[in-house]
Amino acid sequence: MKYQIAMLVSGLGMMLSGCAGNAAQSTPASAPVSTTAASTKSTAPTKVAASTTQGTTASGDGWITLFDGGDPAKYFRGFKKDSFPTGWTVRDGCLVRTGPGGDLITRDEFQNFDLTLDWKILKGGNSGIMYHVSEDANNTYDTGPEMQILDDDAHNDGKDRLTCAGANYALYPAPKGIVKPVGQWNSIRILCNGNHVEQYMNGVQICSFDAGSADWKARLLASKFSKFPLYATKSTGHIALQDHGDEVAFRNIRIKPLP
Repeated sequence: MKYQIAMLVSGLGMMLSGCAGNAAQSTPASAPVSTTAASTKSTAPTKVAASTTQGTTASGDGWITLFDGGDPAKYFRGFKKDSFPTGWTVRDGCLVRTGPGGDLITRDEFQNFDLTLDWKILKGGNSGIMYHVSEDANNTYDTGPEMQILDDDAHNDGKDRLTCAGANYALYPAPKGIVKPVGQWNSIRILCNGNHVEQYMNGVQICSFDAGSADWKARLLASKFSKFPLYATKSTGHIALQDHGDEVAFRNIRIKPLP
């Protein structure tokens, strides 16, 4: 028991440290060098393709900073909510799921994009990043494909490469040895251009596929999502950060809409 308590305190300490500032932040690039490894619904959002409107403003190089330690409600709200939910807070410059609040989604929708961010999770934790999310369904994962966030060592999903950290959940596996230990930051990139999707974690390409291809359809039919009629049917949608009941931290969230 003393050992378990000590481990829990250690894990919490690691989670609380290292959020302040932008040290070791992910650096977006158009073509990064990588090693290949296998409540009330809001009003209609802005659909963002190559340009942005409303509150979403791109910099000169086209990148939009969705979160860098400021007010997350500027670019995010709750899924099927107008407002930013309790349960998500800014702590030491990080966006942290600290209690029940439901999934976050971007206020705007994106079609083709390049997304980068850093994440960190506690021991045994689970979360995810979805894209092309629609509010036509009950859950973000009913429509949006997911890049998994996980403590591979302590969570049951870590026993299957299809549901490990970095995987395109249930369809394309993530190799071992890419995710960093609990308490350390992981940098990810999701590139979506038409039907083509690439996922990177810590500089390594996890998967590259074309949605709708014969291979993709076979993987879909073999997964639980074969029973989800709206899964991956949207070409435009929100980016979502999942509340899976565990504490997870995000920082340096940036997106570049593509033509």
